[in-house]
Amino acid sequence: MFKALILGAAAGGGLPQWNCGCDNCNLARAGKIPSSTQSSLAISIDGERWVVLNASPDIRSQIADNPALHPTGLRESPIAAVLLTNGDIDHVAGLLSLREQQPFALHATGEIHEVLAANPLLNAVDPVRVPRVTIALDKETTLLPGLTATLFSVPGKVPLYMEGAEVKTDLEGEQTTGVHIHAEGRDIYYIPGCAAVTKRLAGRLKGADMVFFDGTLWRDDEMLEMGLSQKTGKRMGHISMSGPEGSIAALRDLGIGRKVFVHMNNSNPVFRPDAGERAEAEAAGWIIGQDGMELTL
Repeated sequence: MFKALILGAAAGGGLPQWNCGCDNCNLARAGKIPSSTQSSLAISIDGERWVVLNASPDIRSQIADNPALHPTGLRESPIAAVLLTNGDIDHVAGLLSLREQQPFALHATGEIHEVLAANPLLNAVDPVRVPRVTIALDKETTLLPGLTATLFSVPGKVPLYMEGAEVKTDLEGEQTTGVHIHAEGRDIYYIPGCAAVTKRLAGRLKGADMVFFDGTLWRDDEMLEMGLSQKTGKRMGHISMSGPEGSIAALRDLGIGRKVFVHMNNSNPVFRPDAGERAEAEAAGWIIGQDGMELTL
């Protein structure tokens, strides 16, 4: 049985974000809506060996909060591998919490491995015990017996710390990828960062059994309207949920079995169970991901 465990459903900063006093963050601090850690997913087919997709800065607490990932011996972890979809801080910083001489395989594209290798801090994750496995785009690789992954490019941009004077948000290459997971005859996709749903991407997702998708913002200008940022969702490399060009419309008629939003920004109203936006997303067949949610196929 394929199992997907949402370790963190929020985008970078989490909910509440440490320096944010927006309505969502204040409600989360007051315990009126659930808090959420930063984006990460764990997958398994036997419930004993797991692959973590993206190493969130919150991975230590995420492991502590999910018994399936607890040590199975004195110094033995059920986490067999980590796979990275991009080099964003909220997806790689957690590697520093996994530096305790624990063996696992670290999978990523060649370009993302180059980004990691350029940071001497990450030498603490000993390459002798944590081999770097390079995955070529559109080439299937085995993560665990019976569980394979194929990385493919999706529109996006380079990580924030690599931005130059000119920022392109529709790049397609090794810097921003989605993951096609194949297990027990099922097709699952994990795409936590995506700037647009192209015809090619829509064709790839058609008929999928389950899709975990970028839910950063409800509206493209959401953070501007709230006075939280000078950036739109498009500028950050993220498609919005709503609107004629949003992900709800783009994935509506693709025959996808289950659609789950992850990587939601602290400003997104769908975090509130009583919000009209959440009701609209759920009426369109979407599940709003939350920490600790387990989905099986």
